[in-house]
Amino acid sequence: MKIVVASTNPVKIEAARVGFSNVFDEPLEMIGISTPSGVSDQPMTDDETHLGAKNRAYRARELHPDADYWVGLEGGIEEHRGSLHVFAWIVILNRERGGHARTATFVLPDEIAVYVKQGLELGDADDKVFGHTNSKQQNGSVGLLTNDRITRAGYYSPAVVLALIPFINPQLSFRDIPLG
Repeated sequence: MKIVVASTNPVKIEAARVGFSNVFDEPLEMIGISTPSGVSDQPMTDDETHLGAKNRAYRARELHPDADYWVGLEGGIEEHRGSLHVFAWIVILNRERGGHARTATFVLPDEIAVYVKQGLELGDADDKVFGHTNSKQQNGSVGLLTNDRITRAGYYSPAVVLALIPFINPQLSFRDIPLG
């Protein structure tokens, strides 16, 4: 099974691999490609984040039409009751339908949120607060804040499985993501 992940970030590719491996019992060929999200570098609403994941999946399908599945992952932030909440959307397409799911949400501490509110991407804000470099391609906020009790790949992979529900249950009707 050929799966194109619309990212070259090894964490996102691994999350997709784990999620698909939990659902399908067959060899997987994972291909990571860079695709534009068409949204802000740091999406700041649920809708913008979902659109970014969808745009990435569509673009991956255009660039690799011979694949079996195309996966878009987009991390985002939304302010709620004065706190910044972090999450990601996963959009998965095949030739017949689409599926999508959102990760769990967690609240950023003020020390990181202040930098995000100033316009820094979350990964850059994390690096500044924790003194790391390129943490978004490693354990990310969730790993840093949980002392790697939840890794970034481990955080994303359950949502990959959830986004595969329409493919696991093709006999059921879902309000699919439009394939066009």
